[in-house]
Amino acid sequence: MPPPTAESSRALQTSPKKTVNKARSRAGPIQSHLDHVRGRRIVMSAMFLPATCRIFAIRESWPPITGLGMRIEILCTGDEILTGKTVNTNYSHMAQRLGEVGLDVTWGTTVGDDRETLLAAFRLAASRADAVIVNGGLGPTVDDLSQEMAAAAAGVKLALSQQWLTTMESYFQRRGRVMPPNNRKQAMLPATAEVLDNPIGTACGFAMTIGRARFFFTPGVPREMRRMLDEQIIPRLLQGSGLNAVLRMKRFHTFGIGEARADLMLQGVETLAGGGTVKLGFQAHYPQLETKLVARGASAEAVEQTLEPVVEEVRRRLGNFVLAEDDQTLEGVIFAALDAKGGAVATAEMFTGGSIAARL
Repeated sequence: MPPPTAESSRALQTSPKKTVNKARSRAGPIQSHLDHVRGRRIVMSAMFLPATCRIFAIRESWPPITGLGMRIEILCTGDEILTGKTVNTNYSHMAQRLGEVGLDVTWGTTVGDDRETLLAAFRLAASRADAVIVNGGLGPTVDDLSQEMAAAAAGVKLALSQQWLTTMESYFQRRGRVMPPNNRKQAMLPATAEVLDNPIGTACGFAMTIGRARFFFTPGVPREMRRMLDEQIIPRLLQGSGLNAVLRMKRFHTFGIGEARADLMLQGVETLAGGGTVKLGFQAHYPQLETKLVARGASAEAVEQTLEPVVEEVRRRLGNFVLAEDDQTLEGVIFAALDAKGGAVATAEMFTGGSIAARL
């Protein structure tokens, strides 16, 4: 990276050393520290760097949106995932689910429980993305900061949501418990927020506009996040993306072939559909490979008609490498074949430690 220019030095009026030390003391190792100076986006990387080491890169603008492409950012919060103490499975689930419905993630960001860093991350996301999914920081404790910093980024105040306060009180009453006073914090939302219901928890999801982007705030508890994503966020994203709402995914599970060879064998197969309406992708699950076709259209019938010639061609090209399709598994295929012929299977394992029998 080239050294800072005179222009960047003049633009930066705050102390980098002070900023880095403050963030490091609050959030541990820093993956990225973001700030806004005089309307410019400044990205400062400071991972285990000495306080005197300064690296700056200034971007004046971001590429424009083309066609129907919606630029999506997933922003996960929490010191526990920033420092690696907790594996961030929420991010992988969200990114995969969005991909399954044809919505690609452009940026993934991890931020600690620090007001200054959260505010900068929200502002940066608002300036470059069309939709931002924020995960975590909606709890009742002092280090849950998402509502507060979302309001600050949007320039609005926090306001009590009587609707959610009543919902929380009923949640505790049904369980024969008294709601702790600090749970009231979870009903304090930015004044412009739209409530996203959470029927299985007390963390109130919400949506709001910050800058150019629509933000969706989700609970850190995995099962709560997953239900909110499927029932409330993905439908809104599909509606706002301009994409056709009907989507179909076809999966092929192969054995004995790698991604590179499968890619060569299937080169150009998606063009059989015409118009770029079918997307081809691969995901390795050693020792198997999953080949995915995603198609969308105005109706279920149209999607099936579009996908059919591509599916048949994929079957033809992959041939005997295909062992299962869609939700089928290798084990399921074996049992179906045995059941059809009234057969049985027995295993005698010496070196595999019973793993074959365990899978069956």
